[in-house]
Formats: sequence, structure tokens, C-alpha cells
Amino acid sequence: MSNNEAIKAVAKEVIEIESSAISHLKSLIDDEFSSAVEYIFNSNGRVIITGIGKSAIIATKIVATLNSTGTPAVFMHAADAIHGDLGTIQKEDVVICISKSGNTPEIKVLVPLLKNGTNKLIAITSNRDSILGQQSDFVLNAYVEKEACPNNLAPTTSTTAQLVIGDALAICLLNLRGFTSKDFAKYHPGGALGKKLYLRVRDISSANMKPQVNSGADVREVIVEISEKMLGATAVIEEGRIVGVVTDGDIRRMLNRYDNINGLTAGDIMSKNPKSINADAMAVDAMEIMEKNSISQLLVEEDGEYAGVIHLHDLIKEGII
Repeated sequence: MSNNEAIKAVAKEVIEIESSAISHLKSLIDDEFSSAVEYIFNSNGRVIITGIGKSAIIATKIVATLNSTGTPAVFMHAADAIHGDLGTIQKEDVVICISKSGNTPEIKVLVPLLKNGTNKLIAITSNRDSILGQQSDFVLNAYVEKEACPNNLAPTTSTTAQLVIGDALAICLLNLRGFTSKDFAKYHPGGALGKKLYLRVRDISSANMKPQVNSGADVREVIVEISEKMLGATAVIEEGRIVGVVTDGDIRRMLNRYDNINGLTAGDIMSKNPKSINADAMAVDAMEIMEKNSISQLLVEEDGEYAGVIHLHDLIKEGII
């Protein structure tokens, strides 16, 4: 077997081992899992998540997911906890400890210290019979038969299982909270994802020039307006309201259709009933309309009157596309 084929075979085997383990987790979701979710949901404190080694790395990701979906969470490294960071835990907090074996030296030291307080302890572990499993108030079973590592040593399948259990926990809490896309946007204001959730049409169109002519405008005036405003189109307006649009494409079609353009007006060459969008709509909705209709710009309306133009290039610049 060539190196190329051998590499692909190993990769496929890893994916098969891990996917089988994840699929098996479904059978481990029980009433205890539900009770743990409900306890966190009804608590008045934060979720403190701790672990050691690779489990600590998984813990930081679960903390990030909980925070972004409406459940306040804090990471506390298990080794640091026994050297002063136990002060992170407040009276009403819930503690989640992640450990595959549940019997690592740091966990053995930490668990009794956690149990000295009044905080509930939730375990995410593959070993219910471990010290962690026996001492926890709730056990979220993350059992895996074997690691993807051929020596069954490097944490691979087990950390994937821990991550999936954490995701399941976070999404269950999200559903109980009725957490919506608007709530999500509050915690994700940056980047393309945040912009899709909060950026509105007016936020973009207000920065553009506002090309417009009346229906009786000479075609040369129309061409100048399109050229100067640099948006590839101009609205045709009567009494503040949109009656049509003239685009670069309309100008090209006019030149193909007429040998003499003298006397032509905006009303003669405009497209009637153009696509438009309300200024208060989400920018991502503007993108969907443009894609669906294969157009590059949309006229913007506010309170029934013409308010400007939003262009496909604006959405690309903002990272919406």
C-alpha cells in the first residue's frame, strides 16, 4: 500500500472510531443528564468548569460555548484550583469537572475540596466508578470504548466525547432559555457572523450617495447621475416615492435599442416596480434578495419614501458574503 493510501486509511479509521463513539453517546443520555441541565438552568450562579491536561482544553471550549449562548461560565484549571484559584467559585455557582478517568492525582485532591462547599458538582467522565464519578452530584456519562490512537493512549475519542456532551449541555440550556438569534447577536458583535445578526440596511446605505432623478429627466442627466454617484444605478423618483430604476444595464440596452437617444427620458428607459428593501431590514436579507434576483443593488425605502441604495459590493466589504 502506498503512503497516500495508508494515510487515507488511517484518517478514515480515526473518523470511524470517533463517529461510532459519538453515536453511542446517545444511549448514555439519561434522566441524570436532564436533572443536571435543569439544575444549572434554575441556579442563580455561574457554571465553573475545571479539568486537567487535554480535558482542560475541552473545558475552555465548553465555557466559550456556554457564554455565547446565554449561560455565564468561567474556566478554572484544576492544578491552579488547588493553589488558590478555588476562590473563583462563589456561593451559588455550579461546578463541572471534566476527566476521562476521574482518578488523576489533581482530581483526587480537588474533588474533596469542592465537596467541602455547598456547590453542586457535575462530572463529565468516562468512569462512573471513579472518585470523581462517586463524589459528584450528577454524572454526565462520556464513556468511550477506546481512543483513536493505536496505542489507546493519546486523548482523542475521549476528548471528542467530552466536547459533544458539553455542546449537548449548552444547547439544552439554550432551548430552555428561549435564546434567539437576537440574543446571540448581543454576544457576537464582531466579525462576519455578528454583522449578519445585527447589521441593518440603513447602517450601510446611509454611507452611500443617493442617486435620483425624476421621470422626465433627460437620459444624459441620468447617465451623469449614475456615473457621479458610483452605484451603478439611479432611482427614478416622483414626489419622494420610487417609480422606477435605471441601471448600467438599462443604459446599455437603450444604446442597443435606439439609434438616436435625443429626447429620451428616464421614464422611457427605466425598469418599473424595481426591487427594494426597507431601511430597517437586516443586511443579510438584502443579500438574499440580490442573490435570488441576480442583481447588484437594491433601492432602500423608509416610511414609504426613497432612502438610498445598498450595493452588493457594500455587503462584500462588510464580510456579509
